[in-house]
Amino acid sequence: MRVSYDWLKTMIDIPEDPKTLSDEYIRTGTEVEAIDTVGESFDHVVTAKVLTKTPHPDSDHMYVCSVDVGDKNLDADGNPAPLQIVCGAPNCRAGLKVLCATVGTVLYPGGGDEEFKIKRSKIRGVESFGMICAEDELGIGNSHDGIKVLPADAVSGTTAKEYLHLKSDAVIEYEITANRVDAASHIGVARDLYAYMQLNGIPCRFSYPDVSSFVEGSGEGAIPVEVKDTEGAPEYEGITIRDVKVGPSPEWLQKKLFSIGLKPINNIVDISNFVLFEVGQPLHTFDADQISGGKVIVRRAEEGEKIVTLDGIERTLHSFDMVIANAEGPMCIAGVFGGEKSGVTENTVNVFVESAYFDPHSIRKTSKTQGLQTDASFRYERGADPGIIPFAAKRAALLILELAG
Repeated sequence: MRVSYDWLKTMIDIPEDPKTLSDEYIRTGTEVEAIDTVGESFDHVVTAKVLTKTPHPDSDHMYVCSVDVGDKNLDADGNPAPLQIVCGAPNCRAGLKVLCATVGTVLYPGGGDEEFKIKRSKIRGVESFGMICAEDELGIGNSHDGIKVLPADAVSGTTAKEYLHLKSDAVIEYEITANRVDAASHIGVARDLYAYMQLNGIPCRFSYPDVSSFVEGSGEGAIPVEVKDTEGAPEYEGITIRDVKVGPSPEWLQKKLFSIGLKPINNIVDISNFVLFEVGQPLHTFDADQISGGKVIVRRAEEGEKIVTLDGIERTLHSFDMVIANAEGPMCIAGVFGGEKSGVTENTVNVFVESAYFDPHSIRKTSKTQGLQTDASFRYERGADPGIIPFAAKRAALLILELAG
């Protein structure tokens, strides 16, 4: 598990030093595996200006650029000198202000764990002394359509960290044992730390996100739910939200997800992932207009029933698998993995938010049989907290109203 130090600080008073926090957390009985610092690489990423762009002599899609990085590169006399950088981005042109990763920069593309170090190199025989970056290469967005273009007033040589107002964030990796699924969230970690500090007489503030402003709608147009198997799904709640606008998440939400290694998708899906890692409750969001028959049906699958999941694979279901279905068939494998046709896309205008408790034994059996280990199944098969279901649903609904209209 990974928790963001800055994210934790929004919930609880914690020591300023991540190592001190790690030592305190170990005393709660949870093993800390590592502390990583994200954001430090941005000290070597700077704002820059593309001065010239000429065709690469040995490539029909790459260019040799002269790039002004201000005082971050000096000649023998100590004067600013441009860098030569080979770039293949289709939107690169002279005059653009961009973000340039200089030699020595370590990037984690897409916010993942795999590092990519910028080195002085030869690209088809031409020396390159850096990289002009796209959003996803820097881990500050999803776009890979081309390099990130900055406003014309960006001053060459400013660190990206300063220009984008980024902060370094420590990420604590810790081991979750099978009986401690309650600690599989930022609130779970904060709650453990708060209990430890209280028992040891350390003054501390601990606060949950506020959902008191949640107000139910009139009920008109709400999608009803029929639970046909209450042993497999002892509790199931749904909220219908209409007239949303699906698009990129705001910067603060994307940064939260990137900090723990998740790639943002769109505001609706990102909210469900955010709430999962904030409070520990798995959620699922459906495109409400794909719920044929106008009703959500929670049931066991029929033996041999088929579903195409989000990864594009057609899967054969068994009679012990719980599914969330509509009038035509399964929309997703309950508590494990979403279906390809019912997910939220850029064309979605109405959403149905699921917050539920599924039988751990059932989810474990389905997860192992289908070979699917997901963030949701990880929690459900260990016994997610049924008491947090309504809170998580309200939290997600309020964020959707705020961020998606």
